[in-house]
Amino acid sequence: VQLVESGGGLAQPGGSLRLSCAASGFTFEYYALTWFRQAPGKAREGVACITNNHETYYEDSVKGRFTISRDNARRMVYLQMNGLKPEDTAVYYCAADRVKYSFGLPTLNEATWSTHNYEYEGWGQGTQVTVSS
Repeated sequence: VQLVESGGGLAQPGGSLRLSCAASGFTFEYYALTWFRQAPGKAREGVACITNNHETYYEDSVKGRFTISRDNARRMVYLQMNGLKPEDTAVYYCAADRVKYSFGLPTLNEATWSTHNYEYEGWGQGTQVTVSS
């Protein structure tokens, strides 16, 4: 699993950025893709997830501002970030995991996608997002 993020940078409060994650080395359409972020001195947190079936999950503080999407043909996942706030400043990481099933139900779901004990198969190197005036 290889993931390469891009699109980070400096934005003003209220501004927008679009992060991209290019994937290779795995069967993209079978995988869930998740954006995480980690700010200095803080724990890593899940931001948004899109499953192989295009279901989406969001962290509460970004709902209505961020949108995750995927393009299976291009093997890309995106995070459109609008209404940026200084507290969105962090390194943003893309992660991927093949969706697995237990008793017919996906093990990655709304309850598990952002938990620290859910292990993703691969991670990108991260891209810095800074929101400041």
